[in-house]
Amino acid sequence: MQQRHHTQISLPPAIAMSDVLISPPIPKVLPTPARPIRLGILASGNGSNMAAIAAAIAAGQLQATLEVVIYNNPGAKVAARAAEYGIPAVLLNHREFASREALDAAIIDTLTAHGVNWVVMAGWMRRVTQVLIDAFPRQMLNIHPSLLPSFPGVRAVDQAIAAGVKVAGCTVHHVELAVDSGPTIMQAVVPVLPKDTATTLQARIQQQEHRIYPAAIAIAAAAPSFHAR
Repeated sequence: MQQRHHTQISLPPAIAMSDVLISPPIPKVLPTPARPIRLGILASGNGSNMAAIAAAIAAGQLQATLEVVIYNNPGAKVAARAAEYGIPAVLLNHREFASREALDAAIIDTLTAHGVNWVVMAGWMRRVTQVLIDAFPRQMLNIHPSLLPSFPGVRAVDQAIAAGVKVAGCTVHHVELAVDSGPTIMQAVVPVLPKDTATTLQARIQQQEHRIYPAAIAIAAAAPSFHAR
């Protein structure tokens, strides 16, 4: 399908050095894979990472097309954000499926119908099963708001604050069956400041998520294993 873009492009702002310890340099134009990247995004909430990826595509930074957004929460704002970029958004309410496997089968059908070859989880708050993983082997990515393997699972930022760690961050990784496992592709590190709350720390981590996710997609898709498929 021909990619449609919203006329207003908002790339992540520059980050003050005091707010970040290790933020990988992101080139203006990311590596171009030998095969086209046709993305399908799974999201459950506001869709800020989806918007960051769409903006990177619209700006010509990430050489990819965003074919479809699948969301499971009827009230998720990601649907409206997808509409701003002209991206189809499909609701698959998990409550209407008898099992996780049944939901994942419907996800596969939707992704296949839109010609997707890379699945990007961007705030997808459902555990995926081997059914979905096997359909897109080594072509599923997730982003998590911690420096994995520390603080996997839900409320990762709250876990970091409670543990009293001095650094936190985010991780983009390949998806495996175990929650927040799989080989790491890229990380960014931010300091935990003395007066940080989960809200303030989450905001700084999210800025880094928006920076590194498009780059991580390009890096993963440039791997020889993808070209060989």
